[in-house]
Amino acid sequence: MNVLLFPPAFFFAGRTMKPVSCLLLATLLRAAILQELEDPDAITKCTDGYDWDPESQHCKDVNECETIPQACKGEMKCINHFGGYLCLPRSASVINDVSSERPPPPSPPRPRHPHPVPRQSTCPQGYEPDGHGPCVDTDECEYDLHDCQPSQQCINTPGGFHCQCPDGYRKIGTECVDIDECRYRYCQHRCVNSPGSFSCQCEPGFQLASNNRSCVDVNECEMGVPCQQRCFNTYGTFICRCNQGYELDHDGFTCKDVDECSYSTYLCQFQCVNEPGHFSCVCPQGYQQLSTRLCKDVNECETGTHQCTESQNCVNYYGGYRCVEKNRCQEPYMQIAENRCLCPATNPLCRDKPSSIIHRYMSITADRTVPSDIFQIQATSIYPGAYNTFQIRSGNEQGEFYIRQINNISAMLVLARPVTGPREFVLDLEMVTVNTLMNYRSSSVLRLTVFVGAHSF
Repeated sequence: MNVLLFPPAFFFAGRTMKPVSCLLLATLLRAAILQELEDPDAITKCTDGYDWDPESQHCKDVNECETIPQACKGEMKCINHFGGYLCLPRSASVINDVSSERPPPPSPPRPRHPHPVPRQSTCPQGYEPDGHGPCVDTDECEYDLHDCQPSQQCINTPGGFHCQCPDGYRKIGTECVDIDECRYRYCQHRCVNSPGSFSCQCEPGFQLASNNRSCVDVNECEMGVPCQQRCFNTYGTFICRCNQGYELDHDGFTCKDVDECSYSTYLCQFQCVNEPGHFSCVCPQGYQQLSTRLCKDVNECETGTHQCTESQNCVNYYGGYRCVEKNRCQEPYMQIAENRCLCPATNPLCRDKPSSIIHRYMSITADRTVPSDIFQIQATSIYPGAYNTFQIRSGNEQGEFYIRQINNISAMLVLARPVTGPREFVLDLEMVTVNTLMNYRSSSVLRLTVFVGAHSF
């Protein structure tokens, strides 16, 4: 049926009527039709606004907007209505309810009762007879006999109706206005209002709980995060960590190798070798690993890894070894013991030579701090009234060494300047013995071979 919005006046069957509400008009119209249908003594002609249609044998509505010239004056527009017409402002709106049924037309003409007896409904307001006597509730919501706003819901009640707002709305005046649930902090993190409802959203790193309002932490480490090595879940996020020997790259996910060798020169005694995730120390040839970073000389003479013959002695030094002949005596000297040569006094060739030569060997590291005591000379024979002096007879042309005499029978060889290796010095350390009472003078030489290693260890 048609529902009128904002009509200033009504025109029914060409006659001006006082303004009435849509509800009252529809109720009166329906009551009139029902009375006409139920009363057998009603008049037999069509009511105003209807004409008899001989083909259908029914009363047919007259379209006054087409049959009456200038039915509405001024700026009013004509709207045909059952049994009449409406004059409305051109700005007024009419909402058509296609689901509502068109009221049945009046009954066909019937013989008029000579003494019509008008009947009045005995049902209270909001009720109507059901055709068999009792009164039944009128469903104003179903027949659109209510004045609820389009934003409201019509709820039928016994004898009437009431208008209410849908869930998520509240009534302000006659209109239903959306409730902004977000103003009441329904959500733990973020609230998004929508017409009649709302939804909760969580910050990154969280997900909605089963109540759709609270947020629970997401364990990204169990969801395939791009951490290359290790992942640690934290509240709302996660962090990547690397294994020992690696460090986190700028992207926060990738791990790159740490070059430990570039951080310090003290990690290894000789050489540091960087490897993925760690480093290792290596030692030069002739050395072995003492610990993770220290190197120790390999004594090939003790381990038997040398290649000296039976006629040779193995002499170890830092980083290697030397094979020397067991008999190193040269004419006019003769060997009287291992590493000891004697020049006989009876041999005229021995007159200006040291009476004896003793061969000794030692090894020192390179870059040794100076001055440094490296070898002590000790007289093996002591004679009463004899006086001993010590000196470097040869091999010290650059002045790397000097003799410091301790007492009458001993002296110390001192390294005076730093020396680098590998290098070899052969020093003749001479002890001169003088006895003034016996007018005696003799000398003996200790031929010391000093091996300087290539490294400071």
